Amino acid sequence: MSTEGTDEDATHEVDGEEPIEVGDLLDDPRTDVEALCLCALLWSATDVASDVSDLLCSTDFDRGVYGELFEVITGQVRTGAPHDPASIAAGTVRLPDAQDFDTLGGALDEVTRVLANVAISCAVQVAQLPAAGGLSDDSDTHNPAARCAEAADHLHQVAHHLGAANEAAHQFHNAISHITVQEEQ
Repeated sequence: MSTEGTDEDATHEVDGEEPIEVGDLLDDPRTDVEALCLCALLWSATDVASDVSDLLCSTDFDRGVYGELFEVITGQVRTGAPHDPASIAAGTVRLPDAQDFDTLGGALDEVTRVLANVAISCAVQVAQLPAAGGLSDDSDTHNPAARCAEAADHLHQVAHHLGAANEAAHQFHNAISHITVQEEQ
């Protein structure tokens, strides 16, 4: 999210541990605040997601692709449509002009990469839930830690499949980027 007005060299010490630097939060989706915000939005209840969509806008995100993904998610929330990861994944690709195959390849590459990163971030967060305590499980097992582990495993599977999709999209993009369509004269 926008760090406008912040010092790039700023650090924040947390309980005597090594200081957290601004650069520490930029690339790893497990610690990237923008990716974690999108992850939370994907898994939040509709009323919470609606509140977040009222507070933020796409320009609050430093990474343009995150802002675009935020718009897709909040668009679903505002219309009452599902905003879970699968529903968002189904609606994230907006087809460009038929002659712009390179753009399509780049979009597929970027969207699958971002969604894979979001799935990984969510899996890490879900796996850490039991450590926070205060969980309950209304299923027959009454074992919230086991349910969280199962959910994290499923998210890792989603991330694996999205990673494979990203590899295919990346290869498509590499292949198609050398092709142009000649306009009819």
